Amino acid sequence: MSDDATQDLLLREARSHNIWRDEPVSDETLIALHDLLKWGPTSANCSPARFLFLRTPEAKQRLAPALSSGNLEKTMAAPVTVIVAYDPHFYEHLPRLFPHNADARSWFTSNDALAATTAFRNGTLQGAYLMIAARALGLDVGPMSGFDNDKVDAEFLAADGWRSNFLCNLGHGDPAGLFARSPRFDFADACRLL
Repeated sequence: MSDDATQDLLLREARSHNIWRDEPVSDETLIALHDLLKWGPTSANCSPARFLFLRTPEAKQRLAPALSSGNLEKTMAAPVTVIVAYDPHFYEHLPRLFPHNADARSWFTSNDALAATTAFRNGTLQGAYLMIAARALGLDVGPMSGFDNDKVDAEFLAADGWRSNFLCNLGHGDPAGLFARSPRFDFADACRLL
């Protein structure tokens, strides 16, 4: 692919899908997705994101009570819905993930606010890597809010102490369900050169 084609695939032509073709996403593709997204950088390689890939009707039914009415139908129809979550105690893994600084864990155990901000910020970053990696692997994505975090956490994450951030449907989107492309800010609207 040329640079323009890659940029189109990952961002310029990428869309949030709401209607899904009836094509499964294999476990092998989901493993490949994680094997790609995990290389995106995070602060001190902290890697706080955790991903639950809901792909069975039973898992989707467990999620349904937490969804807003506007997200229910498209989520039930998507081949996969990812709960993009984060581990608030990510720092327990720093001896393995950031071995060249034996003191890194203490940066977070001594500062709850820093730990919370780091977990959420870097988990969100990894959620964006998930979407870009999915597009690179030929999948379409449909990220969304519009759900009850407390219900999702209680149903899926409580045993591990993880917390939900956002949801992302994955699969092969049907272009018939796309809205007209919304405008974006120009450089001068969103940026400053200092």
